Amino acid sequence: MRRDGREPGQLRPVEIAPGFVRTATGSALIAQGGTRVICTASAVDSVPRWMSGRGRGWVTAEYGMLPASTGERKQRDVSRGRPDGRTVEIQRLIGRSLRGVVDFDALGERTVYIDCDVLEADGGTRCAAITGGYAALQLALAGLVERGELARLPLNGSVAAVSCGMVGGEALLDLDYSEDSTADVDMNVVMAGDGGLFEVQATGERNPLSRASLDALLEIAAGGIERLRDAQAEATGGFPG
Repeated sequence: MRRDGREPGQLRPVEIAPGFVRTATGSALIAQGGTRVICTASAVDSVPRWMSGRGRGWVTAEYGMLPASTGERKQRDVSRGRPDGRTVEIQRLIGRSLRGVVDFDALGERTVYIDCDVLEADGGTRCAAITGGYAALQLALAGLVERGELARLPLNGSVAAVSCGMVGGEALLDLDYSEDSTADVDMNVVMAGDGGLFEVQATGERNPLSRASLDALLEIAAGGIERLRDAQAEATGGFPG
């Protein structure tokens, strides 16, 4: 039995609240256990200079943790003059994951900025940012369609992510901080709605990851992502197609 009473393959309680930031083109607050992340999508009618004139759009992401998100105050990136390596890695992961489901030709020459700000961190913040970021992205694009700025929803599918790991020799889904900090293997799985994998990040913290353990982790991750998709669909009104 886990500290919070969950079964090994059970997600923490998940809720995605759409429209949390009214001034954004699209937004969602995702709460997953003790982790809470505000995700906003802001659309602008321009693209980076290197893409100009191609008739295609772009999606990019930024990620940050609010100073009190971990209990002990974290210095803001702006105070240091640059983001740390972990922040850069995570926002690149979020951007790659979301770009994998966007039809850039249908988006046209506009950029959608996904901003993910961690209010509270209790493990799995990058995965929650991807799951909530997708919801904010779909809501933003649906709003552009409703206003007649896009002919159709420029999405080819959906994407969600979940953490998992080997703790005490057992495969566990959706690690909280106490489990993540003691895990033998820590893994993040980014999966498309059709079950294809966009990215798998696995690190053997204390022991190498066996093939059997990898298969077990991917299996529980797939089950968890199905439940995350249910939360996304409820927040967005359903998936494209």
